Amino acid sequence: MDTRQLAAFCTVVERRSFSQAADRLGVTQPAVSLQVRSLEKRLGTQLLDRSGRRVEPTEAGWQLYRGAQRMLALEDQLLADVASSSEGAIAGDLVLGASTGPAAVAVPVVLGEFQRQNPETRVFLTVSDTHSIVERVAARDLELGIVGAARRHRGVRFEPFFSDEVILVCPPGHRFAGRSVTLAELRAEQLILMQDGAGVRQIVEDALRRQGVKLRDLDVRLELGLQESVRRAVEAGYGVTFISRTAVEAELDAGRLAEARVEGLEATREISLASATGRARTRVAEGFVEFARERLSS
Repeated sequence: MDTRQLAAFCTVVERRSFSQAADRLGVTQPAVSLQVRSLEKRLGTQLLDRSGRRVEPTEAGWQLYRGAQRMLALEDQLLADVASSSEGAIAGDLVLGASTGPAAVAVPVVLGEFQRQNPETRVFLTVSDTHSIVERVAARDLELGIVGAARRHRGVRFEPFFSDEVILVCPPGHRFAGRSVTLAELRAEQLILMQDGAGVRQIVEDALRRQGVKLRDLDVRLELGLQESVRRAVEAGYGVTFISRTAVEAELDAGRLAEARVEGLEATREISLASATGRARTRVAEGFVEFARERLSS
């Protein structure tokens, strides 16, 4: 089979649009349409329903899409293997994303160590909220995603990567500092949250829900986009927040922030590794995953 036709077809299915698929592939829209029509003519069946506002796969289209993903993944792997050096050195580009929690501390250090150990690699890290990273992994713009919450997505598979604890932090002179506080006390305190879509926020929402509490029951005055913004707002005395322990270890050690515990609230989270369903990892990606697992477990 012509893998260019399969790639064009899969991109249309993923983007639900011929024009967006053309932009993604860097070709013209008529070229993409011709590839798909040629594929339909060869197979003797309609693969896409073009009658609505969005292009949707037919039943035969879905069947082909699933098989085509495996073929394209195998092609990617073959090309990556051929391109690798005869000595077996890991080489090539690693294009990945991370949500703001993991990207704040752990991921940059591990990426730096991996690149130093494998000088023929280049690393490109995108940082955004969990939802955006997962969507970009599904669209195959990113080969890997490191996110703080495994959101359901039929185009993405998740696997455990490492564990992280979400804690409540406050200024060192705050009445919560070093204490175990009740949910009633938390309700009476001004709370700072990360933006909707952040992994830490989802973990906290789930933990509160298990205790019969919703975020709207709390006194949320500030919602800030970045973990760094939340941390600085707490240091400045504008409230308390839930945040990844790894993101504030230095501040806790230096006494710029203090930890508190909420009675009955457990918010340990698994940092997950996200990759597109059916996509085989390139050699550089597989090398990074193995390196990171060993580094983060020690």
